[in-house]
Amino acid sequence: MTETRLVAMPTERIPEWLDTAMADYVTSRMRAGETREQARANEQRSREQWFPGGQPLPDHHVWDVVDDSDTVVGYLWIGPFAVGSTEWWVFNVEIAEEHRRLGHARRALEAAHRVARHEGATSIGLNVFGYNDGARELYERLGYGVTSVQMKLPLD
Repeated sequence: MTETRLVAMPTERIPEWLDTAMADYVTSRMRAGETREQARANEQRSREQWFPGGQPLPDHHVWDVVDDSDTVVGYLWIGPFAVGSTEWWVFNVEIAEEHRRLGHARRALEAAHRVARHEGATSIGLNVFGYNDGARELYERLGYGVTSVQMKLPLD
């Protein structure tokens, strides 16, 4: 079995990672139906709320997901949904295409759940875009339950 570890992302790498993650976020929001302007506005709000000054809020964790050969195979970002809250959030998890379907995301999330629990979290949530069937299946296997569903009908 392949090992998976969470390693704190070095501070100097966070700005580059954040730019890439936010570009992917904009793309995902547009794929889900937002205009570029709406997606960019959501990106800006996320940066201001969660990364003031370009670094994550205290109590937030941005990790490299690392395999047993010390290869960075992805990243994971979790933290309280509001300052001081015991309700935590998986803000982003991504495993590189060539390392998917090997259990890295599952093991990384399980490790993150342990950290969150240790730091006082009573629950952890996440959003998943409707087109991401593989991720939804993983989250359901990990015990995440649906709390709301947003749907959209284009009227073109």
